[in-house]
Amino acid sequence: MTEGKFATAINCMDGRVQEPVTMWFKLRKGMDFVDAVTEAGPIKLLAEGDKSAIESIRNRTQISVEKHGSKLVAVVGHHDCAGNPVSRDEQVAQIEKAIAAVKSWGLPVSVIGLYVNDMWSVEVVKE
Repeated sequence: MTEGKFATAINCMDGRVQEPVTMWFKLRKGMDFVDAVTEAGPIKLLAEGDKSAIESIRNRTQISVEKHGSKLVAVVGHHDCAGNPVSRDEQVAQIEKAIAAVKSWGLPVSVIGLYVNDMWSVEVVKE
């Protein structure tokens, strides 16, 4: 097991959201490191049940949990997402479904939902 406190962010590949999410974990949750599991619009993939994408996301999340000891996983949506160009309200609904999908994997983690707004600030959707 690696030293330090790890969290896992199932986040968009969009580079604009990586830093705000990482900083949120460090400042608000006291994490040392944040493993990034990225896709274009991952909350849409998780919410809509894209089986191959879900399996890939699950496998990478499981590595973070088993090898780095991550105890906290966030599913993240964001403003101006090219891979999931829908409203904030629709993304919030997808985040709720994505949380349920991740919880169904049975990993020993807490799962939360985050949204990065148009000011590139992190909002908690569900904790």
